[in-house]
Amino acid sequence: MAVYTPVSAELLAGFLARYDVGALVSSKGIAEGVENTNYLVDTTTGRFVLTLYEKRVDGGDLPYFMDLLDHLAARGNPVPPAIKDRGGVAIQTLEGRPACLIQFLPGVSVTHPTPAQAFAAGQAMGRMHAALADFAAVRPNSMGVATWQPLLDRCGTELDSIAPGLHANASAMLASVLRDWPSDLPTATIHADLFPDNVLMRGDQVSGLIDFYFACTDIRALDVAILHSAWAFDAEGRTIDRAVGAALIEGYDATFGLSAAERAQLVTLAKGACLRFFLSRAWDWLNTPADALVTRKDPLAYLRRYQTYATDDLFQ
Repeated sequence: MAVYTPVSAELLAGFLARYDVGALVSSKGIAEGVENTNYLVDTTTGRFVLTLYEKRVDGGDLPYFMDLLDHLAARGNPVPPAIKDRGGVAIQTLEGRPACLIQFLPGVSVTHPTPAQAFAAGQAMGRMHAALADFAAVRPNSMGVATWQPLLDRCGTELDSIAPGLHANASAMLASVLRDWPSDLPTATIHADLFPDNVLMRGDQVSGLIDFYFACTDIRALDVAILHSAWAFDAEGRTIDRAVGAALIEGYDATFGLSAAERAQLVTLAKGACLRFFLSRAWDWLNTPADALVTRKDPLAYLRRYQTYATDDLFQ
């Protein structure tokens, strides 16, 4: 269970007393997610999510994330804004960590999305991008292209303990992507992490977009490439579902759309997305203790995706 910070029932009850949300009925840690501590909280008036922000989320970025969610919610997007206490404060402190009480959204995250669900996810991303066209705040991408070479250097030849020759192979892949990386595509606010577990579904409809803690300003089409790399492959990155991948792009085109220039660069952007998640997973693999509560994710699953993008133009 990905709960880094225990919160007692007594402390939680006192925390909830700041809000007009009723009295605590029950709470339990949420196992999904690896970045923060999350509790599902039931009160006498409803259900909420309590999030305590751990070391990977800079407390100074929280106002940006809260403003972003408020902006999207005000324009009808299915996102969970933070709830303000009686004093109008959304960002609190609990057990020495920044914390927010967040509106609960119903729905489930799918493990094996269908084309219909992928189409809905693409539509939801398109609506989100349209709603963010007038969002003025800017946040640099903390895992953007400028960070990949330094992160590869920090991993170093320890990568070869994951697979023989991995450091040399990853270095060659990154050099190729950096050489081809576009510099003239439109930038905008993007989610940057819209995996299936960050999309809540009710049947074939999207009921929630969650976990905006990598949201940033970057190439807008990169968001589409990340979406494709996360949804169109099996968990091990060995099998591509072309129908799911095509449905994602069709759904996005139905609500926002890609320009010809963006579409022409999708392969490069997708290969970059694969390297971004390979590198963060590899770093975690090398630096997470074996007995940690967090389950390490296989970094090689994203190099397998990279190889597919490198040998087969999936966006034709």
